[in-house]
Amino acid sequence: MRDCSTNRAGFDRVLMAVAATFLTVSATSALAAQSTTPRASAAELAIDAAVPRPEPANVPPPTVNDFKTDTTATVPDASKVTDKPAEAAPAAKATEPRPAEVVTTPAANDAATAAPPAATATAPAAEPAKEPVKVSTVAPADQPVADRLRDMLGTKSLRYFDRKNERAAVEKFYSARDYAPQWTQAGKLTDSGKGVITRLKDAASEGLNPADYPVPDFSAAASPDQLAEAELKLTASMLDYARQAQSGRMHWSQVAADILYPEHPTDPAEVLANISTAKDASAALDGYNPPHKLYRELKAKLAELRGQGDGPMIHIAEGPALAYKAATKKLGEVAPEDPRVPQLRAKLGIADHPDSTHYDAKVASAVRKFQESVDLKPTGVLDDRTVKAINSPKRDRQIDIVLVNLERLRWLPRQLGAASLGNAYVILNVPDFTLKVMQNGAPVWTTRVVTGKPGKHATPMLTETMKFITVNPTWNVPPSIIYNEYLPALQQDPTVLDRMGLRLERNRDGSIHISQPPGEANALGRIRFNFPNKFLVYQHDTPDKNLFAKEERAFSHGCMRVQNPDQYASTLLNIVMPNASYTPEKIRSMYGRSEIDLKFPTPIPVNITYQTAFVDDAGKLHIRKDIYGRDATMINLLKNGRNRDLETLVSHAQPNYSRPKDALPPGVSFASDNTYSSGPSFFERLFGGPSTATPPAPIGRRPQQRFTR
Repeated sequence: MRDCSTNRAGFDRVLMAVAATFLTVSATSALAAQSTTPRASAAELAIDAAVPRPEPANVPPPTVNDFKTDTTATVPDASKVTDKPAEAAPAAKATEPRPAEVVTTPAANDAATAAPPAATATAPAAEPAKEPVKVSTVAPADQPVADRLRDMLGTKSLRYFDRKNERAAVEKFYSARDYAPQWTQAGKLTDSGKGVITRLKDAASEGLNPADYPVPDFSAAASPDQLAEAELKLTASMLDYARQAQSGRMHWSQVAADILYPEHPTDPAEVLANISTAKDASAALDGYNPPHKLYRELKAKLAELRGQGDGPMIHIAEGPALAYKAATKKLGEVAPEDPRVPQLRAKLGIADHPDSTHYDAKVASAVRKFQESVDLKPTGVLDDRTVKAINSPKRDRQIDIVLVNLERLRWLPRQLGAASLGNAYVILNVPDFTLKVMQNGAPVWTTRVVTGKPGKHATPMLTETMKFITVNPTWNVPPSIIYNEYLPALQQDPTVLDRMGLRLERNRDGSIHISQPPGEANALGRIRFNFPNKFLVYQHDTPDKNLFAKEERAFSHGCMRVQNPDQYASTLLNIVMPNASYTPEKIRSMYGRSEIDLKFPTPIPVNITYQTAFVDDAGKLHIRKDIYGRDATMINLLKNGRNRDLETLVSHAQPNYSRPKDALPPGVSFASDNTYSSGPSFFERLFGGPSTATPPAPIGRRPQQRFTR
């Protein structure tokens, strides 16, 4: 039977549910009430349960203080409340129910009015959710350094990283690791830090300057401030090394306006992730240097050059000219003696008979090779000019030349060839006047070329893709030749164009267009090799074959003339269409009066380079004449200061496609059909497609474009 005390107001029920832990205080009064209160009938209980019992309005819930009578009493732990009866008077101990049962087991018909579970003694109310506490990953020994790195990156990062993208990447990198140092642990260099330092100190072997990548002295860093500063300095040097190893110490636009290579800058975030996770940080950082065979071979020669002449400087005294003459029937071998010869042997690295004073065949041969290397006539005679050249800092000069050539190789794309074609590509070296077709890392065909004259007709340096070959091309004369050469010639002789087989037409805008139809006398010969570019240059055949016999072949207006175009065409076509069976004979059978375009399913990259120092297939270092003065410009930039900010670029010279509107002299007639009156751009006529370069400048400006044939 329910205790009659439960018929009191609903407020009592709430009190009993919330205050279960205080039943020991009120046990005696509850028992007394039970013995004096009359018991209700079943009908009364049913009526009583059906009557709504409103809660008191605006009455705050009871608290512990409402029940405390003794300020010294201890509140029981709710989690330890059990069904064990509370201590009570001895007389009631055997007959009265356990108070805990009354609270924890309400009757079924009290479900609607019972207190919610959160208010019961066995289910305390849940506390508000709290954010998880982030556990620091920084070792205790490194925490002071981490704290200083946090402060320095927040306030002083501009001191170490003047490039915005690098500064942002560094801040994000260290933030992600709770600003724990990367290069040290507990003040000692990590393997990663040691690897980076090793690579920076060896920068000279790559043709870089170690002074550009200062290495802090970690052994002298005793405080957290010093360790944090050393950490950021090494990070800055590491990023500088990666950027310059990949893109160069100077930007190509600082050297000349007729250079254009694809940009391939480093991503600072990628560099940090790569080096910090690499098993070998030194090797990972070295990976930002060019992967090309050309680079590796030239780097090895740089090491050889620096290994020579470690002893005292040898000075060859002036004296009479020495010449070796081989034995003949009338005259025996002539090997004059001279006290300077032993010094000459040592200077030129001749190991045989080091004390011999005879100027024999080996000495003469070594002198001849030296003369070749310094652009002297290779006579093998030790004359005054040769002695002066030997005594000059030749070794330093060669090293400087190798250094700038290594620098230029950094400008080239990392992937020279088309991967789907066995890494096939074309590479043309302007100072060597040679063109090679490469595939699978080896040359498959080589020929001689004629390149642009020094000065305004220099052949540009660029990387583009060859998309098609034109057999029987039309020569569309560029505005520069029209303006600078043909218009002045017409002033002297109005019939000169007719005699040369050139067509003169009037464009819609009033300017003129000159072209030469296909044929054996065409200035482009029988084949043109097209790789559209902003400089409007290309490779082509020529009717003038005599220039290929010369050693120096810088005679064109900028385009590149190929000695054996039919073989060149068949080589390229067999790479891009191996099942088509193109032969030189098949190419020649197409010669005629109509243009034929042979399009490549996959374009072949064309790389035009300027390598005055290179290593041949036999492993010999070659030095070529600096016909365009590029070496001198770059050496001066490296030695006498340069703009180190590679993001600040010199503006590029843009070709001008405008056509002059100069009045023609009397007696000059236009072609009757005037085919080109619709006025397509020179780029469209030249390469057979819409121009992707700079739009034409206003008509009437003096044309700047200079490359033609």
